[in-house]
Amino acid sequence: MASPSTGTAFLALVIIFLALLCAATTANARFTAMQWTPAHATFYGDETAAETMGGACGYGNLYATGYGTDTAALSTTLFKDGHGCGTCYQIRCTGSPWCYAGSPSITVTATNLCPPNWAQDTNNGGWCNPPRTHFDLSKPAFMKMAQWRAGIVPVMYRRVPCVRRGGLRFALQGNPYWLLAYVMNVGGAGDVVEMWVKSGTSSCAWIRMTHNWGAAYQAFAQLGGKALSFKVTSYTTRQTIVATNVAPANWGLGLTYQARVNFS
Repeated sequence: MASPSTGTAFLALVIIFLALLCAATTANARFTAMQWTPAHATFYGDETAAETMGGACGYGNLYATGYGTDTAALSTTLFKDGHGCGTCYQIRCTGSPWCYAGSPSITVTATNLCPPNWAQDTNNGGWCNPPRTHFDLSKPAFMKMAQWRAGIVPVMYRRVPCVRRGGLRFALQGNPYWLLAYVMNVGGAGDVVEMWVKSGTSSCAWIRMTHNWGAAYQAFAQLGGKALSFKVTSYTTRQTIVATNVAPANWGLGLTYQARVNFS
């Protein structure tokens, strides 16, 4: 028969194991650049890039959220129902007299959807119709690699790591019974596939969030009055990181909070 001390020691080990399991972060799966692939690019809006603000990813004012004007709307094939939000691409104009000399490359972040236009032929106006891979760039970004009068140019592109300053950012919306979190400033692969939220300090009280749209995830729960932590999984690498106590106990809706961790 086991002694009380043996049972206590075993229980302590179980508690430690569960705590480690609940707080576990997957091994570092560093995202690296992919191979160059042909596609086409157009632009929308004017030099002010005013029409690129907002967008299907929900990033709002792209200056305020750190994305600026080096952005792109992705065709459905690349947008992946919003899981393409935040991904980064290196693009260069090739094979057109409208390309600048030396084919300079630009790096853009996906912030919007370029929807299909079924009234137009896929090769004549319906540039974003599936299964085409297409980039509808902001005009300032397009003008860094080609003359805007071209309208559309052939390009080579590749996914590249997103280089971000600081940690993940969470913009909170909703009401006392529903939390809507927009995750931004995502490094590494730049994308998100799953999120969990935790209110307070309990080791395993994670609530799985559902994908709302774009870069937004939601939880139907009362989470007020305690600090919020988030657990985030990358769509591409499946790496998971834990952002502990991102928002303080007196967190408020309409505010954005920055974590101390990010993907690489």
